[in-house]
Amino acid sequence: MATVSVLPVAPRLTRLAAADLTAGTMRNWITCGELPPGTRLPEEQLCEALGVSRNTLREAFRLLGHERLVVHELNRGVFVRTLTAADVADVFLVRELAELAGVRAARSADRALLRRVDEAVASGSAAARKRDWTAFATADLAFHRALAALAGSPRIDEMMRRVLAELRLAFGAVEDRAAFHAPYARRNAGLAELLHAGRLKPLERELRSYLADARDQIVAALDRDIAREPDRDTAARP
Repeated sequence: MATVSVLPVAPRLTRLAAADLTAGTMRNWITCGELPPGTRLPEEQLCEALGVSRNTLREAFRLLGHERLVVHELNRGVFVRTLTAADVADVFLVRELAELAGVRAARSADRALLRRVDEAVASGSAAARKRDWTAFATADLAFHRALAALAGSPRIDEMMRRVLAELRLAFGAVEDRAAFHAPYARRNAGLAELLHAGRLKPLERELRSYLADARDQIVAALDRDIAREPDRDTAARP
């Protein structure tokens, strides 16, 4: 049997690992709403904030570009993406597949995964009572990731992590955040109740309806916003 020679790849692996961590930090900023759609991502400011080199940052940009979270505009720089209606429809298609897979596996799901659902509902309810819709949006994404995680699939969980970062960008199209988010605080609690009652068929039906309603609301918001040019001169504020 042939043996593999040890190759001098450690520096490259270190650089890639740093880029992956950097991309993860920026992805979290996007998911938490700290980098809204259209935000310009200046290299010098971000290198200083993140403590990384330009090469590492550019590799992180490349990774986030593959995840459809940022876009490079020639002679202008890198920006957080602004989603289209087609993007939103595709995101919701993937969400439905992943979240329904979680629901269908719920009877055999680990208790720790079920607790994640409850924790996300509790966080969202607390944020809604305070009318902190930025915090609610973060908790809402955690709730839906927790539903998909019931499938017990690391690949589904990774896919949802990326897809939900895109979804946070779609929230940027909604002007009246209270009117948009408040009903979903109640609906999340209702989904959790059906889950714990073991009523998985009604849960599937309600989840499909829920996702269709949210998709249609966001697409309508994007349609209203289509004539407006995003502020492309907004610099990142990590």
